[in-house]
Amino acid sequence: MSTPRLQLFCLPYSGASAMIYSRWRRKVPEWLDIHPVELPGRGARLGEPLQTDMSALARQLAREVAVSLDGPYALFGHSLGALLAFELAHELRERGVADPVALIASGTSAPTRREDYDRGFADPKSDDELKSELRDLQGTPEEVLDNPELMALTLPILRADFLMCGLYQYRVRPELEVPIHVLGGRDDKATQEQLLAWQLEGGSSFSLDMLAGGHFFIHEHESKVLRIIRANLEVDLRRHKHHLSRRHSQPALPIGI
Repeated sequence: MSTPRLQLFCLPYSGASAMIYSRWRRKVPEWLDIHPVELPGRGARLGEPLQTDMSALARQLAREVAVSLDGPYALFGHSLGALLAFELAHELRERGVADPVALIASGTSAPTRREDYDRGFADPKSDDELKSELRDLQGTPEEVLDNPELMALTLPILRADFLMCGLYQYRVRPELEVPIHVLGGRDDKATQEQLLAWQLEGGSSFSLDMLAGGHFFIHEHESKVLRIIRANLEVDLRRHKHHLSRRHSQPALPIGI
């Protein structure tokens, strides 16, 4: 039985554009359709204002994603992108859009376990503080950090994204009835306990995969990350298709019963 086509909307981490996912298109099977999501104020949307309100941004993205849907879909995000994917799933549901077949959250603690994760992010950081954060994350080459032109483009985006994380407020809502898959780096800031707390947000299946590396393990171990994503989504998509076929095959009840 062939696997049906699936749209995977991928949300970037702080300071990044949708380009970080562009090479994934060449590394996944044909049934998996990668859709990198560009956030306002960067990349192809550089002329749009940056956003620091995650709920407002999720509502905006929900409007945009809803018109792009063509069949089953899933959401993926790394770090800031994981929180945004979570909020996007809720916003899509509130708009009456069908649930994703899965939510994949990578590289950050669960929404209810931000107690020490985003400490100090609620206030704007200076350029030096932002550069120090980038050095700690070990994902930015020193020559980039020392390039004034590149930093002039990057730091305002990073400042807004860090503020978005620091100002994020968790809202209690009915849990998502979708599988949640979590990826974490063994040397990253998020602890295994903080990652496991993601399972409180979904009423379906849950998985956690820990990979070697720090915060940017999705780049350090890209092939393994894509294998995990592909394997999980293949199962979730088949389960989704089976559920739909069963629902459509059930006979209608007689009126009055």
